[in-house]
Amino acid sequence: MYTHTKFLNVSVDEYLQFELESRIRYEYLAGQVYPMREDSEQCKVITSNILLRLRTHLLGTDYRTYSSEMKIRIDDLDIFYYPHISVTCNPQDREKLYKHQPCLIMEVFSSATERIHRNEKLLNYRWLNSLQEYVLVSESEIKVEVYRKNKQNNWLVEELQAEDNLKLASVDLEIAIADIYEDVKI
Repeated sequence: MYTHTKFLNVSVDEYLQFELESRIRYEYLAGQVYPMREDSEQCKVITSNILLRLRTHLLGTDYRTYSSEMKIRIDDLDIFYYPHISVTCNPQDREKLYKHQPCLIMEVFSSATERIHRNEKLLNYRWLNSLQEYVLVSESEIKVEVYRKNKQNNWLVEELQAEDNLKLASVDLEIAIADIYEDVKI
């Protein structure tokens, strides 16, 4: 059905059906479908390091931690993204093909994907009322940025370096930045 790198005028139902049959993951932006890039080894190690700590910390709670195999749907914008990590805490957010009420989203970015994560996705993820924190993790340098929604619904950013700890208020977890980059050559 799809033979190009971008597909136009695809319905949500067509997209979801195609995703079930495809070996490649695609993101959906209001009728346009884009193939996902293959993650680098560094990205996979960083993601695994974070997922291990999140999953262990949230075991036995109502929180659910997902890898990049789970889509996030932004209903108001008609968008589906595949974040590297997402966490939901709403018991009603149990759709099998996607989640739409995450409290935490984390993306690992490269120089090739930085602009998309820092601009497009940051702007679009803010439409998710449930989202409390959006975290960007660089794979090319030891640097983490946390975008956090405050009580006035304003987004504030905090930049972290190698000696810092990442404090995730949305899931009540603190992770040393050094642990995030464990076994990563930078």
